[in-house]
Amino acid sequence: MVSKFPALDSISPLWLQIAIVAVWVLFILAIAWGVNRFAHKDPEIVRKIVHIGTGNVIMLAWWLNIPASIGITASILASAVTLLSYRFPILPGINSVGRQSFGTFFYSVSFGILVASFWYLQQPQYAALGILVMTWGDGLAALIGQRFGKHKYKVLGSQKSWEGSLTMTLVSYLVSSLVLLGVQGNIWQTWVVALVVAVVATALEAFSFLGIDNLTVPLGSAALAFFLIEQLPLH
Repeated sequence: MVSKFPALDSISPLWLQIAIVAVWVLFILAIAWGVNRFAHKDPEIVRKIVHIGTGNVIMLAWWLNIPASIGITASILASAVTLLSYRFPILPGINSVGRQSFGTFFYSVSFGILVASFWYLQQPQYAALGILVMTWGDGLAALIGQRFGKHKYKVLGSQKSWEGSLTMTLVSYLVSSLVLLGVQGNIWQTWVVALVVAVVATALEAFSFLGIDNLTVPLGSAALAFFLIEQLPLH
């Protein structure tokens, strides 16, 4: 199924498309810097501002119909920078999570894999769904879990909270529903697929050792949604 969202063809020059994305990323980084500098010293807040804010770039890439080569190149560059940042203090506010984690690297890699896969299939909505489930679901789950998580559980040594996991499920369901609703409309498959994706994404997020959930959640969510929609009759 081809997306019903029309590309914003009126913004055709590639340089202008890239400029729009760059301005958005710089805007998010400026907010994160301001929060870190003037408002809040909690590095997790800064990380989640960047995590959630930059993830929405996938929507700009989809709507502006930015070529896959641009998204893949950006992913490779971001992955290289994040790898260097584990060795050198390039992104100290983003990588400081108080535990060993390659989450920022996996975050960048997942973006490139999804763009390469679903732009090729001319199904960019699934790349958007996967990234947004990770961006909003995982991001808000971490914040809610840390602030309000009273009921803890452990998975492979990683401590989680039921409050955070419930947030992951609800937000993932909302995100998946909105993306699928915009593409294929208000049919029963939209709500069923969104529910299955939300539950599986929550399970994948629970296995978050070394930040691997930043890879498994977006890839798993996108692939599952694509598979289910392709298998279910749309009527």
